[in-house]
Amino acid sequence: MLVGYARVSSVGQSLEVQEDLLRQAGCEKVFAEKKSGRTAAERTALQEAVDYVREGDTLVVTRLDRLARSIMDLRQIVDRLADKGVTFRCLQQGAIDTSRSDGKLLLNILASFAEFEADIRSERQRDGIEKAKAKGVYKGRPKSIDPGEVRRLHESGVGATEIATRLGIGRASVYRALGR
Repeated sequence: MLVGYARVSSVGQSLEVQEDLLRQAGCEKVFAEKKSGRTAAERTALQEAVDYVREGDTLVVTRLDRLARSIMDLRQIVDRLADKGVTFRCLQQGAIDTSRSDGKLLLNILASFAEFEADIRSERQRDGIEKAKAKGVYKGRPKSIDPGEVRRLHESGVGATEIATRLGIGRASVYRALGR
């Protein structure tokens, strides 16, 4: 049986393309979630997929980075699958098929590059933040919203735009805090 796993990093992204590709590839069951992918530890749908597959099954993803971004996570997942007699296949990196020895080799090579790329991206981000701090333009994370303060201002007749201006937040944040 082919079992699919789809993942996007943020709530604003759509799983539809991945789910369609997995079904077109013949996946009878697809597990999907919207979670950040740096580590696999807290991705419940991935854990459910790995628990679900049985000997002779194949876990299928569209791209390698949908499964894992670190070599350690990837190895742990693939080893856990292998222990269960389950193979792994990646659609967009078609040569990755752990039922073949060349697929296993390519999996490890590409996993190394994926982790390297993620590390480089993090380093560039840190460098950018340091430069912005040095220029005095980095503000860090937006300040947290005090829903009580938003409600208090709203109840005293202050409009959403003025609340947003006073608190230094977006209007959408005002509406979220008010539960609209």
